[in-house]
Amino acid sequence: MRRRDVLTGVGSLGIIGGAGVLAVRGPPSFAGTDDSDGGEATTADPMMIETIDAPGSEAGEVRVPATDQATFIDFFGTWCPPCVEQMPALAAVNERLGDDVLFISVTNEAIGSAVTKEELVDWWTKHDGNWLLGLDPTAELTAQYLSGGYPSAVAIDSSGRVQWSDAGVKTADELAAGIELALEAER
Repeated sequence: MRRRDVLTGVGSLGIIGGAGVLAVRGPPSFAGTDDSDGGEATTADPMMIETIDAPGSEAGEVRVPATDQATFIDFFGTWCPPCVEQMPALAAVNERLGDDVLFISVTNEAIGSAVTKEELVDWWTKHDGNWLLGLDPTAELTAQYLSGGYPSAVAIDSSGRVQWSDAGVKTADELAAGIELALEAER
């Protein structure tokens, strides 16, 4: 089987999986403060995410979202051309605000079958990733926070409330504005 066919199949699975999450859970509501029925917005329990030894990242685990600071999550796939396009803006925002938040890019690709760790690190290095790189093999984190297609980004305050979430390629200023919403909730 050709690599292109495999990547197309993996991409299709991601789209089908996202549609399944939408069908089961409904569309996400990321108002940041209150939901439409007047109650408080729900928060998700933090989970441990495996991190990869790659530029800007060390092998280990990290709690996402962080409970002691704001968190920014970029959801991406190595098979996703818009995710490649997003990398320079992510690098610029990490340079600008990365010290103020837990800044992480996460993929839910099946490591070992869809892509190897070595291929993931090669992709990361080729596209100048230089911050925390995480894996979500069960797609639990992705199911909680993915706001549409790939790439997708979410900014969460330290209490676990989503303050901003959006999908698609964003400019560095758009990403920074989303992160600032989570940081302002800290103040």
